[in-house]
Amino acid sequence: MIEALIFDVFGTCVDWRNSVAREVAAVLPEVDAFAFADAWRGEYDPAMARVRAGNRGYIPLDDLHLENLHIVADRFGVELADPEALNRAWDKLDPWPDVVVGLNEIRRSRIVAPCSNGSIALITRMARNAGLPWDCVLGADLAHDYKPKPEVYRAACAALRLPPAKVMMVAAHNSDLRAARAQGLATGFVLRPQEHGAQQNTDLLAEDDWDIVAADFHELAARVAGQ
Repeated sequence: MIEALIFDVFGTCVDWRNSVAREVAAVLPEVDAFAFADAWRGEYDPAMARVRAGNRGYIPLDDLHLENLHIVADRFGVELADPEALNRAWDKLDPWPDVVVGLNEIRRSRIVAPCSNGSIALITRMARNAGLPWDCVLGADLAHDYKPKPEVYRAACAALRLPPAKVMMVAAHNSDLRAARAQGLATGFVLRPQEHGAQQNTDLLAEDDWDIVAADFHELAARVAGQ
C-alpha cells in the first residue's frame, strides 16, 4: 500500500502564473505582467540545468529566482527599486481551488509532502501563505540537486524511511513522473491545463500508464482512499 504521497508544487499544487503576474503588475504596471511572469519562469529550467550538469554548485531556487529576475528586468528594460521584495512573489503563490481540501482528504490516511525544486524555506513560506497542510517539506535542499535528477526522488524516500514502492510522486508534468518511476516510485498524474494559460500545449494528457490519472485533487483523494 502507498504510505506517502509526495507532490510537485509549481503548477501541480499552486497557480504560479497568475500569482506572479499579480505581484509583477503591482510593482511594474508599465509592463505586460503575464509576459514578464512567463519570461521569469522561462529562465527557471535553464538555471537549474547548469546545476544539474555540474557547471555550478547547488544554489537554492530562491537565489536562482533572484538572478533570473535581474535577467528578465534587463530584457524588459525596467528598473527594480527592490528586487528582493518582488522575488518574494514566489512565496505568495495561490493554490489551485481543489488542492487544500484534497490534501486534507489524502492526509487522513497517508503522509503528504512536497517534493519540489523550491528550497525548504521557500516551500515553507508558500505553505503558510496558501494553507497547504504538509506533514513535512522535502525536495531539492535534501539532495543538493534538482529534479529530474534521481537523487531528489531517492532523498525524499530516504527522509521518510520508506522504500520507493510505498511512495507516490504526484505531478502535472509527465517528465517528472517518468523520472520518479525510473527510481521505483508509484506515479499519479493530475491535469492542470491552465498552468501556462489558455494557450498551453504541454501536459494536456497522461502520456503513459501512470498508476493514477486524476482530473483534480478531489479525484486523486478518492482514488487513493480506494486503494
